[in-house]
Amino acid sequence: MNHRLLSLSLCAALVLALAPAARAEKADRNKPMNIEADALRHDELQQTTVFTGHVVMTKGSIVLRGARLEVHQDPDGYQSGIVTAEAGKRAFFRQKRDTAPGAPDEFVEGEAERIEYDGRADVVRLIRRGELRRYRGATLSDELTGARIVYSNVTDVFTVEGGAPTANTSAGGRVRAVIAPRETAPAAATPAPAPAPALRPSSELGGGKQ
Repeated sequence: MNHRLLSLSLCAALVLALAPAARAEKADRNKPMNIEADALRHDELQQTTVFTGHVVMTKGSIVLRGARLEVHQDPDGYQSGIVTAEAGKRAFFRQKRDTAPGAPDEFVEGEAERIEYDGRADVVRLIRRGELRRYRGATLSDELTGARIVYSNVTDVFTVEGGAPTANTSAGGRVRAVIAPRETAPAAATPAPAPAPALRPSSELGGGKQ
């Protein structure tokens, strides 16, 4: 049997603990997990489900893709996921960021051999051959590479660690970053000085009659 679409019933059972508050939250960590895969194995006692085969997970604006995804729910109802890639490939992560009204959309996306999503802390970790990119609209703004990258959606803080050089890391184990300058509002134009009043000739000393 091909379990290609699993989000309607099985995934709903995994997120029931998040629903009782029933508030309209914008935070991705409060949104339900929807998962597609070729197969799954669920352990009710451990509250763990393993999805395998072309896995795609969405949770609000979060997207995770890989060969295997392990989802765990803690006693408080927070969900965490660990996605791993096929040998020689990397798993994928993408999330929309909150922006001011009228500002262009911003997205963060990354790749790594292993990606961990911590729903309680709202943190994503990219482990082994990590690469993180930030886009403003369709324009690439920042790009980070390292052995381990941690992104906190709550504090908007990125941390990147290097690692020992391996055959798969062309960066030699060092952190690399390309960071674009932030856009600033254009400076107000300085008004041109007012012209000096024109002098009128006078035929009398002192400019008037005595």
